Amino acid sequence: MVKIGNVELSSNILLAPMAGVSDLGFRYLARKYGAGLTYTEMISVKALCFGNRRTFDLLALAENESPSAIQLFGSDPEAFYNACRLPELQKFDIIDINMGCPVRKVVSRGEGSALMKTPTLATEIVKACLEGSNKPVTIKHRSGYDHETAPEFASLMEKAGVSAITVHGRTREQMYTGAADWEVIKRVKQAVRVPVFGNGDIKTASDVKEMIQQTGCDGVMLARGAIGNPSIFAEITGKQVDIDIFSDIMTHINLLKSTTHEEAIVGLMKCHLMGHVKGKVGARDVRFSVGAAKTLDDIIEIAKRIAEC
Repeated sequence: MVKIGNVELSSNILLAPMAGVSDLGFRYLARKYGAGLTYTEMISVKALCFGNRRTFDLLALAENESPSAIQLFGSDPEAFYNACRLPELQKFDIIDINMGCPVRKVVSRGEGSALMKTPTLATEIVKACLEGSNKPVTIKHRSGYDHETAPEFASLMEKAGVSAITVHGRTREQMYTGAADWEVIKRVKQAVRVPVFGNGDIKTASDVKEMIQQTGCDGVMLARGAIGNPSIFAEITGKQVDIDIFSDIMTHINLLKSTTHEEAIVGLMKCHLMGHVKGKVGARDVRFSVGAAKTLDDIIEIAKRIAEC
């Protein structure tokens, strides 16, 4: 079994931290079906330091999220240090730093994947998290910013003290287009001794097996391939489960109710329902209904339709 620092995981298949997707309900379902670790959505360290209420709502954990991880983003080492010392973060077992987000408004502030262009700053941020917390610190980064620098960057981060590294096999410039380069994951694995998790273009259980065989990585992180399909973790890990899509969707909704108002839940669930209906008979009509949904009752009626597809 894979360990991150002193934290032992139940499986080496992880759910990625995705903004607006890796919410409380989705993480609960991923863990139910066999994910070895789930992460919060990416959370701004400055928002935490400023006491932003909505940001603190994102810190809620599901009852089955143990061990747990929080993903932080920013570019100010002092803010990372102060955030890691907040009482609300002490319940998390792992601190993960986002060094891979390619979104323009994040990168323009020197955050996310822009940190790959400033390795000295990235090193300072890792050390600030280690000083502010007694927990393992991990990072998630891309193959590079506009060209491959991942092996060298990962080696520097290992020297800074990270306990594990996740590599998305695309540069920032690629965003989410083209095919992920799994060979760069292999090169990172060869460059460091800490556990390495591969990420990018994982849609099936066979993809997981192939990535591990090709790269030698210690585990795999699923992102878009798990949206609307949390039971993929059971398929990958061989966990025997009974799958009830409608029950899962209702569990998802009810968990969101503890932290999120109804209008926001409708928006969040649309993404997940689009994933649930993918490949099903009548998917086109259902997708149209999802796009037109305005209330939680609309979402629940669509969920019933999806369960019958």
